[in-house]
Amino acid sequence: MKITVNNKNIEAENNETLEDVVKKHFKEKNIVAANVDNTLKDLSDNLTENSNIELVTTNHKDGLDILRHSCAHVFGHAIKQIYPEVKMVIGPVIDNGFYYDILSNEPITEKDLKVIENRMRKLAKKNYPIKRQVVSKDQAISIFNERNEPYKVELLKEIKNNEIIAVYHHEEYIDMCRGPHLTNTKHIKAFKLMKISGSYWKGNSNNQSLTRIYGTAWPTLEEQESYLQSLEEAEKRDHRLLGKKLDLFHFQEESPGMVFWHDKGWTVFNLIKDFITSHLRKNNYQVINTPQILDKSLWKKSGHLDKFGDLIFDVGSEKKEFAIKPMSCPGHIQVFNQGLKSYKDLPLKYAEFGVVHRNEPSGTLHGLLRIRAFTQDDAHIFCTTDQIEREISLLINDIKTIYNKFGFNDLKIELSTRPEKRVGSEEIWDKAEDSLKKALDLNNIEFSINAGDGAFYGPKIDFSLKDSLSRVWQLGTIQLDFSMPGRLSASYIDADGTKDTPVMIHRAILGSLERFVGILIEHYSGNLPLWLAPTQITILNITDKHKEYSTSINNQLIQLGYRSECDLSNEKIGYKIRNHAMTRVPYMLIIGDKELEDKKVTVRDRTGNDLGSMSIDQFCEMLKNEIN
Repeated sequence: MKITVNNKNIEAENNETLEDVVKKHFKEKNIVAANVDNTLKDLSDNLTENSNIELVTTNHKDGLDILRHSCAHVFGHAIKQIYPEVKMVIGPVIDNGFYYDILSNEPITEKDLKVIENRMRKLAKKNYPIKRQVVSKDQAISIFNERNEPYKVELLKEIKNNEIIAVYHHEEYIDMCRGPHLTNTKHIKAFKLMKISGSYWKGNSNNQSLTRIYGTAWPTLEEQESYLQSLEEAEKRDHRLLGKKLDLFHFQEESPGMVFWHDKGWTVFNLIKDFITSHLRKNNYQVINTPQILDKSLWKKSGHLDKFGDLIFDVGSEKKEFAIKPMSCPGHIQVFNQGLKSYKDLPLKYAEFGVVHRNEPSGTLHGLLRIRAFTQDDAHIFCTTDQIEREISLLINDIKTIYNKFGFNDLKIELSTRPEKRVGSEEIWDKAEDSLKKALDLNNIEFSINAGDGAFYGPKIDFSLKDSLSRVWQLGTIQLDFSMPGRLSASYIDADGTKDTPVMIHRAILGSLERFVGILIEHYSGNLPLWLAPTQITILNITDKHKEYSTSINNQLIQLGYRSECDLSNEKIGYKIRNHAMTRVPYMLIIGDKELEDKKVTVRDRTGNDLGSMSIDQFCEMLKNEIN
């Protein structure tokens, strides 16, 4: 029998299984599945002449997900042995691991995780074959009724009758799953249970509260150890801890999910804002500002009320219903609609640092990274269909340039296509998606397709960046919208004198400025680049007789536009140096007898390097070169 495996033509004997073929022709030990939808055994039973088979390994993202999902089932096996009365709910794969929601009448604590983890290791080492069985809906319901798993039964009842239902067995444990899974538990070698949190059945706070247990799983112990070390480093860099330590911002219960900026943090925020504003002015944007509160009828027309209704803060006045804006696009269309527009006016670019509010669930709030009130570097470009590709190309270059300025060079770009819940005709969506693809191809941009993740009004290009800990953050977005301008009566006069509806390009580069500050803090571990540091220089005197010279140097630097401070306290110089190094000040200028006599300064950086003695002019030249 002739088959193709991983683009390699192979002669397979009629009585050979796919496992036999793999052992004979392939040396990879980390093969976990084939064609992603099947286990090796599934395909072996259906081998036909000229079968085309793709083997999946744990080096492949799908293979890694299979490993992690299989590990979630081994977790289920272990916990059912230790706590037989536990009810299993769901156990999906997530970034870097998995979680399993369970219902337990007996409290499970962090201390219990080690016991469960040890049982998982024993089970994995038993080399249980993982067997897949396709069953009818009625059979599946019967299986889980017998096993007293009410949540599995409820999930099964929601499945359409024509859907394939599979259950997976290893020894006495049975779980339902679309699959695929590993062929054997022996492939599960590196895993760790991480933490416990609360959750609700189907994510609804009105439903039964559950226990959620998180785990991570990796192909090798070395990869897992590397991941755990990166988590430790991430904890040290946590922007919430550094925000307090460096006196940047704080949060408190009286205003959940909303930040209290301190002077130094607000300085960083405004440095970023000023930099973006300068870029906007150079690229012909009009910088505008629109109201925080708009009549609810506008949000209904735009489609946001249907899509974001649960996240919108409602307010009322004089028997009218208003909403605090969750985004700025409808307001920008109102500005566009003022006065008659011609095709000669296009493209017309509006930008706003729009403060928006979204009623995010309290359990999802996370420092600056997930908040309820934040500032978007929001912009909308009104253009003709002929101008789309050029404007998208300009935006792509803008985004890459700005990320490079902040020290991010490793980007991932995705094209997100039409979601299930959307507005506009299929013809419009076809046109919009094709326009974005053409713009990406025109710029030789490598991108992947993120099917179904577009905005409700149009497809989008999403930009993600990788930080110094190799974590990926989704930030920038370019969204093409053929629907909302027409819904809100935007129009212009075309060359032939007729009315036409403009295309609107939504774009954000940093997304939320607050979130971007949080990412920057963690990326640099608080050691912000000189141009972004809230305090760039601190001047430290050794004794009181150096105070006057220290103050004069400080005033001189401030007049030159640097953010400089003096520490004239009576503490010993060693203590001052250590203290200011801990506050991540880029440069410290030491003033003692020799510096006073020579009219120079001794320069130290925050890493402890002594850069020697230099004049203020030499020091300022060094600063200019670094900033540039």
